[in-house]
Amino acid sequence: DTIYQRIPYFQFFNEDSILVDNKSFKGKVWISEFFFANCQSICPIMNTQLKVVEKTLQAYRQDIQYLSFTIDPTNDTPSALKRHKKRLGISNPNWDFLTGNEAFTHQLGIENFLIFAGREDEAQGGYAHSGAFTLVDKKGYVRGVYEVVQPDLSVNKKEFERLINDVQTLFTYEYKYQPQ
Repeated sequence: DTIYQRIPYFQFFNEDSILVDNKSFKGKVWISEFFFANCQSICPIMNTQLKVVEKTLQAYRQDIQYLSFTIDPTNDTPSALKRHKKRLGISNPNWDFLTGNEAFTHQLGIENFLIFAGREDEAQGGYAHSGAFTLVDKKGYVRGVYEVVQPDLSVNKKEFERLINDVQTLFTYEYKYQPQ
């Protein structure tokens, strides 16, 4: 039997300055990323790839919540995240850009979403993080981590396809979901 990592309780402000928590996204499958808006290397590629994931999974749009956690809350205020979301052309109401306590966010990424996210003075922009997306089921358990964007900034198509396949499998076999 597989023992999945459970996401603990969290609270963040979204891009509309609304305080949200786990319960705000209850009953949805989550796909998350950890990024920062003024990143000039991996983050724009991650944001773009997550948009491709969203487009590919349109059939499940009502039941998937996209969560983009900033690891630089000092600069990524709710209004900055709102501008970033608009620049990216994201209009999906089920996609929240979240900002909150920096230390907690880094810990949440590492210990619970199973991706690296932290301050690193030598890194461009002062932060380093994984190019992975995390899939979380409707009960708040991590079901997979997908290194879609590689450290060399290339896109790993096999990891992308594995994420898409795992989402479809989760909906089909565990939730008996028929896309509309």
